Amino acid sequence: MNILFIEDDTIETMKLLRTVSKLESKHNITEAKNGEEAINFLKSDADLPDIILLDLNMPKMSGIEFLQILKKDDVMKYLPTIILTTSENRADLLECYKIGIAGYVLKPLKYDDYEQKIRKVLDYWETNELVKA
Repeated sequence: MNILFIEDDTIETMKLLRTVSKLESKHNITEAKNGEEAINFLKSDADLPDIILLDLNMPKMSGIEFLQILKKDDVMKYLPTIILTTSENRADLLECYKIGIAGYVLKPLKYDDYEQKIRKVLDYWETNELVKA
């Protein structure tokens, strides 16, 4: 799968890349440090990703602001976007689902737990018909 990973924290990026490198399936990860960088990538001539993994708390443009822009676009609004965050704020969770996310995953503190969650998310989306279309 082609995955757009939007995250400003270098350690979180390293964790995701390490986790993905251990998987049997090979995934292409495109990194964006913030929402503005991600929007520019999505509007470029590059192929659209199969899924987006999005952090909520970022500089320049929050994850929620990014979602609002994404979901107003006639083509990009169909991209499955999974929130990957430390925010347990119920208001954030509800607002993201209201805008139209495909999932909301809390980042666990322990690396083993993180790896297990990412593996489950990617396994699900690899078999999802929307991604295959």
